[in-house]
Amino acid sequence: MDLIRKDQVHESGAVAQERLETIAKASEPGPGVSRLPFGPEHEAALEIIAGWMNQADCTVTRDAAGTLIGRRAGPAGAPTLLIGSHQDSVRHGGAFDGIMGVALGCLALEALGDRALPFAVEVLAFADEEGVRFPTALIGPRALAGTLDQGVFAMVDKAGVSLGAALKAFGGDPEGTAALACDPATIAGYLELHIEQGPVLEAADKPLGVVTAISGIERHRVTITGEAGHAGTVLMEMRHDALLAASDLVRGVHDMARDQGIRATVGQLDISPNVVNAIPARIDLTIEIRAAEDPARTAMGAALSPLCAQIAEATATQIEIEKTYAQPAQACDAGLREGLAAAVRTATGAPAPELPSGATHDASAMADLCPIAMLFVRCKGGISHNPAEYASAGDMGAAVDALAAFLSGFCSNA
Repeated sequence: MDLIRKDQVHESGAVAQERLETIAKASEPGPGVSRLPFGPEHEAALEIIAGWMNQADCTVTRDAAGTLIGRRAGPAGAPTLLIGSHQDSVRHGGAFDGIMGVALGCLALEALGDRALPFAVEVLAFADEEGVRFPTALIGPRALAGTLDQGVFAMVDKAGVSLGAALKAFGGDPEGTAALACDPATIAGYLELHIEQGPVLEAADKPLGVVTAISGIERHRVTITGEAGHAGTVLMEMRHDALLAASDLVRGVHDMARDQGIRATVGQLDISPNVVNAIPARIDLTIEIRAAEDPARTAMGAALSPLCAQIAEATATQIEIEKTYAQPAQACDAGLREGLAAAVRTATGAPAPELPSGATHDASAMADLCPIAMLFVRCKGGISHNPAEYASAGDMGAAVDALAAFLSGFCSNA
């Protein structure tokens, strides 16, 4: 029996576009979309999302962490398949990042109509993946995974409002989040749909891609100390130029990452004294490394100290480096990946590229609870976190078709 209502699936991309245009208006004033957690724009967005969930024949609730949940029940005792992403955005971001996955999850359930599934499905709209308002993120998925640090509720935003107070004012319950942890035996897996936020699918002329892993992240803080001097009087061979050392380090980091096939970025750089007629005396910079496999990431991290020592000697400067953050990679489940790949072939008639995610997603926290999988949707120019962010109605329709096919296959194999 055909479990997918093809006529609805073919129209779903246009519906997704309309819905995303509507919810993009739940934003602070200014260019693009600015929707931070636990504010009036968030509340307005959840009212819209609840409508999507109702149209997908889901029962709608909100948990103690502010996650909106649309549940389609299954047989008694059946496991639950989770489909989700986040509703929040960066400031002046785009209309697709995160929220598209929630919209497409609801549309895929609509595409299945009133078909009774032998498992339950929940569509989750998480509150705070971006970490823009508070210096933490992923509260919703971490609560479900049982890994949420209750100390984060004391953190404050720029206005001095604590996360705990903001959540309470929003109708949540900071203390109650500890009781949200799920029993892994009751969860079949977590699936997230997201724009790629990169150019790989566009370059390959493919609408959809299956994610292999969410890259691990490692960050280092570097201080380079030289000696200030007059720009017109100190001979070039006698200088202790901190910026020269920094430029060598930036190039070295770039070349090392390129040679190893991973990603590394010097994203912040501060110069002192930062004036036109003085040799730079001090540079503070950051290095971030991302890789889908932890050994590659840690190997490059370990190679930074010898590189810094070499550059310091060559430039007559001092370089100190400190690792400040590390997050392990999370591999996507092989079985779920196989199911997604088959579903994409059904939806598009062609195999889907496999690629790692260089960005962190809600799935990275959900991996502590259950098997995870991700489906990427092509985005124009690979642009994200920008008002120009865009995914076509056709590609979103293909994603809904693939997700509905995945659910159908999951159904027949359950």
